[in-house]
Amino acid sequence: MKRVKVKAPATTANLGPGFDTLGLALRLYNTVEFIETESGLTIECSGEGCASITTDETNIVYKAAELVFRQVGYKPRGLRINISSQIPLARGLGSSAAAIICGAVAANQLSGSLLGEREILQICVGIEGHPDNVVPALRGGFIITTVTSSGHVEYIKTLPSPAIRAVAVVPEFELKTSVSRRVLPSTFEFRDVVYNVGHAAFFVGAFITGNFSSLRFAMEDRLHQPYRESLIPGMRKVFDAAMRSGAQSVSISGSGPTLIAFVNSRDAEIGEAMRAAWVCEGIDSRVLLLELDTEGHKVSDS
Repeated sequence: MKRVKVKAPATTANLGPGFDTLGLALRLYNTVEFIETESGLTIECSGEGCASITTDETNIVYKAAELVFRQVGYKPRGLRINISSQIPLARGLGSSAAAIICGAVAANQLSGSLLGEREILQICVGIEGHPDNVVPALRGGFIITTVTSSGHVEYIKTLPSPAIRAVAVVPEFELKTSVSRRVLPSTFEFRDVVYNVGHAAFFVGAFITGNFSSLRFAMEDRLHQPYRESLIPGMRKVFDAAMRSGAQSVSISGSGPTLIAFVNSRDAEIGEAMRAAWVCEGIDSRVLLLELDTEGHKVSDS
C-alpha cells in the first residue's frame, strides 16, 4: 500500500507594499497524508476549519492532486486523504496555498516524482491565482516573486534577519480573498504606484538586513490596505497598539483579516496590546507567536 505524508507552512503575503509579490513562510503547518487504496475516495480532516472543508472531489487538496495525476497520466485505484490543519481558514495566513502544495506534492510523490519543482509550482499557482503564498509554502523563507509576460513564475528566495519574529493576531471572523479583492480599484494614481514601488524595495532591504528603524515605515502601502480597512473593523487601532508596544512594523496578513506585526522583542506584550485593541471594538481574537520557517514543505513516508 503506497502512502506519503507532506506538510507545508502557513504564509503571510503582501507584507504591506509588496502586493501579490512578497511572501514569507511561518512555523505553523498543515499536514496531508495520501494512502492509495483499492477503490473510492475518502477524505478526513482534523484541526482548524474542518467544518468548512469539503470531503469530496471539490476538496482543494484533492483538486491539486488530480491536476498532477492528470498531467503525469497516473490514476490511483482509490485514495484516502487525511488532513491535519493548524492554519486558520480564510484568515489571510495561506491555508489554501498550504493545502494546494500538500496535495500537489503528495500526488507527485505517489505517482513516481515525475514532475520537477517548476512544474509543481506552475500547477499550484494556476489554482491559487498568484504566487506570493504558494512559493513560500513550497520553499520557505522570504520570497520575492513575479510572473513573466509568458506566464512563468520566477522567484528569489532569501532569508530574513534571524532576529525577526512574527506576532499574528487572528480575529474571530473570516474574510475570503475574493471578497477582499473586490474592494480594490481597477486603476491607481501614478504617484501611489511609485510610492509602493519605493516602499516595497526598501522593505526587502530592511527585512533582510534587520534594519529595524527602516522597517517602521517600509511597510506603509497605498494599493490595497487603505481599501481593505473597511472590511477589517478597528484595523488602524490595532496597528497603532502594535507600534506603541514596540513592534517594528505591522500590516494586514495577505488579504486579511489577520493583522501581523514583526518584532525583535516583547512578542507576547505586543500581541496582547493588539488583542486588547480589538476587544475595544467588540471583536474577539487570538494571538499566535510565530517563528519564521526557512525550509518550506517537507515530505516523509507516513
